[in-house]
Amino acid sequence: MRTAALVLATLLLAAGTAASARQRDHAAVALNILPPGENGGLEFNRNTNDQAKLYDALTPLWDTVTDSDLKRLFKPATLGLAGAKPTRVETLPRPGARILRDSFGVPHVRGRTQADVMYGAGWATAEDRGLLLALIRGPSRVAALDIPGIDPIGLALSGRSFVPSAQTEAYLAKQVDDLRASGPDGRRMVALVDAYVAGINGYYRKAGTPVAPFTANDVVAAAALIAARFGANGGDEPRRSELLGALQRDFGAAKGRSIWDDLREANDPETPVSVPGRFPYALPSADAPGGVVLEPGSVTAAPTPPAGAMSNAILIGAKRSATGHPIFVAGPQVGYFFPQFFLEADLHGGGFDTRGVIFPGVPFVVIGRGLDFVWSATSSRADNIDVFAETLCGGDDAHYLFRGECRAMTVFNAGELVRFDERAPLRFRETVHGPVIGYATARGGARVALALQRSTRGRELRSARAFYALDTNRVTSARGFLKTMSGIEFSFDWFYADNRDIAMFSSGRLPVRAPGTDPSLPTVGTGGFEWRGFLTAAQHAQGVNPPSGAIVNWNNKPAADVGSADENWAYGSVQRVQLLNAGVAARRKHTVASVASLMNKAATQDLRAVALVPTLAQVLQGSAPTSPRVQHMLELLQAWAAAGASRLDRNGDGTVDDPGAAIMDAAYPAIADNVMRPVLGPDLGLLRSLEDASDDANIQGSSYLDGWYGYIDKDLRTLLAKPVRGAFANRYCGAGNLAECQRSLWSALETAGTELAAKQGPDPAAWRADATAERIHFTSGILPDTMRWTNRPTFQQIFSFRTHRPR
Repeated sequence: MRTAALVLATLLLAAGTAASARQRDHAAVALNILPPGENGGLEFNRNTNDQAKLYDALTPLWDTVTDSDLKRLFKPATLGLAGAKPTRVETLPRPGARILRDSFGVPHVRGRTQADVMYGAGWATAEDRGLLLALIRGPSRVAALDIPGIDPIGLALSGRSFVPSAQTEAYLAKQVDDLRASGPDGRRMVALVDAYVAGINGYYRKAGTPVAPFTANDVVAAAALIAARFGANGGDEPRRSELLGALQRDFGAAKGRSIWDDLREANDPETPVSVPGRFPYALPSADAPGGVVLEPGSVTAAPTPPAGAMSNAILIGAKRSATGHPIFVAGPQVGYFFPQFFLEADLHGGGFDTRGVIFPGVPFVVIGRGLDFVWSATSSRADNIDVFAETLCGGDDAHYLFRGECRAMTVFNAGELVRFDERAPLRFRETVHGPVIGYATARGGARVALALQRSTRGRELRSARAFYALDTNRVTSARGFLKTMSGIEFSFDWFYADNRDIAMFSSGRLPVRAPGTDPSLPTVGTGGFEWRGFLTAAQHAQGVNPPSGAIVNWNNKPAADVGSADENWAYGSVQRVQLLNAGVAARRKHTVASVASLMNKAATQDLRAVALVPTLAQVLQGSAPTSPRVQHMLELLQAWAAAGASRLDRNGDGTVDDPGAAIMDAAYPAIADNVMRPVLGPDLGLLRSLEDASDDANIQGSSYLDGWYGYIDKDLRTLLAKPVRGAFANRYCGAGNLAECQRSLWSALETAGTELAAKQGPDPAAWRADATAERIHFTSGILPDTMRWTNRPTFQQIFSFRTHRPR
């Protein structure tokens, strides 16, 4: 016992010596939260759900969050333990590495060398996210290969496993070999990857976990899961093209195209942006001979799995901060899972001084903080995936025409899907553009193959250098941050703050498309419309200290003239970032608590009510309601919207407090349909299959991201003859007739009223939406805890810096 105590005392003394040798922490405020907790194992402990309880307790505070609330409901995000004693010290079999755990279970990794630190990071990853590592190991390879028809996340949760082939492993290993051959920096990256993998395997050996040893290939695959699932957008051109084909069939070529152009909102001038300036990208050509229109109903390809919608960021510049130093409240929303996708780690030694989150299988902190700066990300929705329509030749589905030559498609033997004793081979065809995801009939009757080209495929490790630069504090300024993030090929919006500056950079290896193509249509694949290179760093949307004094983003358009990806038809006049913008605009000077308050308020607001109810009421003004009940319903909606349209259940009775929520839930589907149906008619269902009318509070994760909110808003304001920039070519509600529109809207309210009265009685003021049904459940179902519905980041940082290293 005495020997053990002596060992612990020695380790604590060494930890204190290392801490005193580190550079100072320049943060005045350093907080974060990562629900449900650091422990991701099946053996539950206090760190399994401790952060979920804090996260949930913030929600009912609405917009009254105080400094004391922040200290109570977030945890410290200091570099190191900040003088606190560790609750546990872990000895590792590598002499230069050790791990100290704090009361939240966060691993504080210490190493003599960078390789030691990476070893400790790998050890902590296996210890805290071993279950998740096992779940994503095979599916991440599916993501790396872009195997058609399989959603990697869905596969991870399906009970099936993927056994890779030798061809798959060779494909992944090539990235490691290429990085090693790229020079000294590349060899350093590979050495750090190897040390990280050694840490994972070291923990598994100690724990006696019977798994095949991890390799550098697993790191490549995990990076590909980030790149292909969260950092990639596009690939839905076939279904969007089918809608155009249906509209032109039903309305004629010109009118059908005009409706399609309205719906996709390729470059709506009214949509909110995050930074000033114009950064033209992915805008459709006036004439698109390189775009292919497909016959409706002919596409056999499965829809491309949707990209993760990460959110959000509120950066207040120095001139609008009460302290004169920027305020940073930001974080990614990657869904509510147990185990949480990310794990938190604090890494120090050999040049590492960083704290933040690690994606399991990737060695670096990808979102976090350094000595005197903090950074985060949201999904940019920038279009880096295209589908090419290959002209078939040779009389079969396995040959295609490229640059005048009839070529045979290659076949990739990826491996096998396994469930119990059932094994199914996974093989797919490829062209020069990528995997063949299906077939279709082009207008005119020609059968085409559809091949998917992702700009980051086979290149995922190339972004490692940027994260290394962040983690080792090689970034020393806002401008340096922009330069560093230009090296990340994944499509994300990145945010930065230090004691003086705020900044944003929209990253990605974004292809420059050939003239005569349309980003929302499949591209002719015969060779005449290939990509013409990639955007330069200067062409990416970016900004430092904008005149507004703030940078705000909730997956909205980063800057003017940045076109929408083909699967993103929600860059319209209504976007959820307006909820945050309103909170920022409400005060000339902000505090940390006021920014946290406006974020927390927006997290439970119903965007439909805030954005649409005032205009809806104006349209109905002067017309006769169909009954006193619907008039009362409208008044309740107006009162709810004016009060902020909160979906909170403050009294804990299992229902949303305000009747407006119940009315909106029942009425909105009919309102949306009745606005759009007069023009779309039989094609309304096809639009809904591509873009649902609402992804509301019943959708876990990022709610109110996509929907018909902008369609309804712009059309109704046009009907009222209000100023509208970028008005639609067509009039939808009532086909442009105000009286008909009014009748259809009253009818939608009447239908909703009848439905609610049958279920909850005749008094609209007594109607309530079910708050219990909206509660957040952690996907996988292993963890029984639930939380109140809220639309906040799943890793959130709150920071302000008072000082900085010499610039």
